[in-house]
Amino acid sequence: MEISIKESTMVFPAKETPEERLWVSNLDLVQIRFHPVSVYFYNKPDGSSNFFDTQVLKDALSEILVPFYPAAGRLQYDEDGRLEIMCNGKGVLFIEAEASCVMDDLVRDFTDSSRVPDLAPKVDYSGGISSYPLVALQVTTFKCGGVSVGVALQHTLADGPSALHFINSWADRARGLPLEVPPFLNRTILKARSPPTPKFNHIEFDPSPPLKNPVSGEPKPSVVSLFKITNKQLNTLKSKINEKFSSYSILAAHIWRCVTKARGLTDDQQTRLFMPIDGRRRLDPPCPPGYFGNVIVFPATLAQANDLEFEPFSETVRRISKVLRETNDDYLRSTIDYIETVDDISSVVRGPHVITSPSLTINSWVWLPVHDADFGWGRPLFMRPANVVLEGIVLVLPSPTDDGSLTIVARLETSHTKVFEKLLYDI
Repeated sequence: MEISIKESTMVFPAKETPEERLWVSNLDLVQIRFHPVSVYFYNKPDGSSNFFDTQVLKDALSEILVPFYPAAGRLQYDEDGRLEIMCNGKGVLFIEAEASCVMDDLVRDFTDSSRVPDLAPKVDYSGGISSYPLVALQVTTFKCGGVSVGVALQHTLADGPSALHFINSWADRARGLPLEVPPFLNRTILKARSPPTPKFNHIEFDPSPPLKNPVSGEPKPSVVSLFKITNKQLNTLKSKINEKFSSYSILAAHIWRCVTKARGLTDDQQTRLFMPIDGRRRLDPPCPPGYFGNVIVFPATLAQANDLEFEPFSETVRRISKVLRETNDDYLRSTIDYIETVDDISSVVRGPHVITSPSLTINSWVWLPVHDADFGWGRPLFMRPANVVLEGIVLVLPSPTDDGSLTIVARLETSHTKVFEKLLYDI
């Protein structure tokens, strides 16, 4: 597959917007410092003459950038070296591209991950943090008339819920709908207390537990793979436990055990599980509707590999359920305060030293409106991350057809993937 870039333009807010410096919270500061990218796939309806008209998309984008004006800004450092967003209306990148193949060649069953990154906009980071747009978009047309929309939002700007708020609002505007929920832009509601008073042991910010049997210091090849879990398989997994737990707790326990075994960790090797949680409704009082920024926290739990292999499945589920239950306002405020006490913020920014083996992150998108981006020509056929950049990250996606099935997207070491697949389906 070849991708030809036809045009790259900057899209600016339709009206003058405030020029101001936007303070970002501690939860913004610890996010990975790049643009996570998702790709939406759309089939062309019969008889559609203006399918994904890029002028319609650009006009809607320009209009939605007025209320979401920080998205058209740039990152910079303040006088104290703290990251902030300069709201200066410099615009977002909009790329129009064509693919040399039909969409089915690329996305049969949507399991081929090797070429999906080509459908994502490329961000040039070489010029420093103030040089690149915080949002980049790529609309790619296939030979069959189908279209993909690649969306990249810099993580300091927005977490998953906020990114989807922006994307779905843009889509609504493209089909003539008004903005349903205005973005709430004041991030100072997530300021640390004075003085900061962390109350919990925040193991989520520690380096990954050291591997007891490292073969070498070099990172090993890893690959992104997709696995489908049917509703029947999920119910079979749930039937193994007589108590009532969330679907996430049960599936995450199964995945954690499978990954630990597939990695071949020694019996006494500690492994850490991260469980990303949206804190918007867990804060007291909750965040205002439309809060635009990062409110995702990453509570974690530790276990030894042999415990995960030999303890009852229900015990692994309880480990996870306990952490989820305890992630409340106290925990969230403690997290914000803990970050405030760190001298070198770069030491707690999520990266390979925290995320990779023997650690594991299982991030559920099941509760997110990932298939709601209807630009006027119907809902997406499928939506997925364009890439999962670090080994040890697993995403759980809902079905676009609401049939109760799930898609698991995982980046694991290449040598572990087949073993993981076998264990995953041994339910």
